[in-house]
Amino acid sequence: MTLPIRNVAIIAHVDHGKTTLVDALLKQSGIFRQGEEVPDCVMDSNDLERERGITILSKNTAVHYQDTLINIVDTPGHADFGGEVERVLGMVDGCILIVDANEGPMPQTRFVLKKALEKGLRPIVVVNKIDRPQAEPYGAIDKVLDLFLELGADDDQCEFPYLFASGLEGYAKDDLDAEGVDMQPLFEAILRHVPPPVGDAAK
Repeated sequence: MTLPIRNVAIIAHVDHGKTTLVDALLKQSGIFRQGEEVPDCVMDSNDLERERGITILSKNTAVHYQDTLINIVDTPGHADFGGEVERVLGMVDGCILIVDANEGPMPQTRFVLKKALEKGLRPIVVVNKIDRPQAEPYGAIDKVLDLFLELGADDDQCEFPYLFASGLEGYAKDDLDAEGVDMQPLFEAILRHVPPPVGDAAK
């Protein structure tokens, strides 16, 4: 039997915690055996990328959640790699936009986000680093909405689902006032808001 699949791209500025968040998803999906050392920066495995803190080549990381295989594809955050961005966005049915709870969306994410919106993808917005003292999560959400409108997002895309997270602490949550427990709310959001690939019999 084929597992149901979700294909999702990650869009994030280099310092907004993409790697930490994905590592938290991997740890909680059970991809690493108990006691096995989890390598830091699963997503940034290329030496040059680690050194410069950027993503050049897209990586595909697969995690299992319940009975679903979730393929998480990284996107290059730079317009110089436009062809790679187009290729990645053509492989997915949804995307996760990670923004810093203090800084909001950064200029470097505009290019990839614009391409994603043009392809009709409806992003799930994850406001990360809410554990920081200077975090302003709702301010970050407002900035994201402003950017969506500026980039020509349609009404449905502007009604984006959002979560609050701390990749470092390993949790995501729908309600800012709720206790952060684990990454389950983000897994659930992916299943709920990212459609299965067209032609996937095991939906």
